Amino acid sequence: MDIKEIDILGDDIDNHWYYKSKALAVSKVLQPYKKDTIFDIGAGSAFFSKYLIKNSGVKESWCVDIAYDSEYDEQYAEGLIHYREECPEVEPDLTLFVDVLEHIDDDEAFLKSYVEKAPKGSYFFISVPAFKFLWSQHDVFLGHKRRYTLKNLENLVENSSLCPVNSFYYFGSVFPLAVLTRMADNLFSKKDTPKSQLQRHSKFVNSFLSFLCTQETKIMQKNRFFGLSAMCIAYKKD
Repeated sequence: MDIKEIDILGDDIDNHWYYKSKALAVSKVLQPYKKDTIFDIGAGSAFFSKYLIKNSGVKESWCVDIAYDSEYDEQYAEGLIHYREECPEVEPDLTLFVDVLEHIDDDEAFLKSYVEKAPKGSYFFISVPAFKFLWSQHDVFLGHKRRYTLKNLENLVENSSLCPVNSFYYFGSVFPLAVLTRMADNLFSKKDTPKSQLQRHSKFVNSFLSFLCTQETKIMQKNRFFGLSAMCIAYKKD
């Protein structure tokens, strides 16, 4: 989770439709896979690790982020979270890259560096922002380097010595609205004023968008057409 967006949403972040829906989507995708011990790369506030501990049986999460200025451990619900600036010598069942690779200049080299350390048979979950034509000042604000198609993401995964199990788009239910919003932003916003499009909504709007995206999780893994996020589950074969 991006620290900049934590500053925008504050205590409302757990109930915001976007993060609430994405956490549910991640949890559903990972349901069939072993995940007692996970790496959460670029974890920020550890939002996704905490969600998976409470809802998906994760027992231990190693949260890795260069933003951490100290190392410490936290007992959370029935699990344990370790906050580290660098990756520890631990063999995880699963490694998460939730909205991380789009920030990295050499995304392939970065991903490979974690694949090389991972045990054979371990899984990787990756999500990235989708479609270059959706690029806006929102991406500039968050420090993105690129947006991806499913083909881009699959090539990246395969070039990093991972075998894709499934890849798909998510947030297709709000995609038309997002396209209109980004187009308006690109037309009318000042080009030298990066800003986030993430915002707090009324209870009704937040509940409605959350409902749409929650329903979408039932069919998302068959969606190879459009969405705001591209997602992939893969494993290390050798």
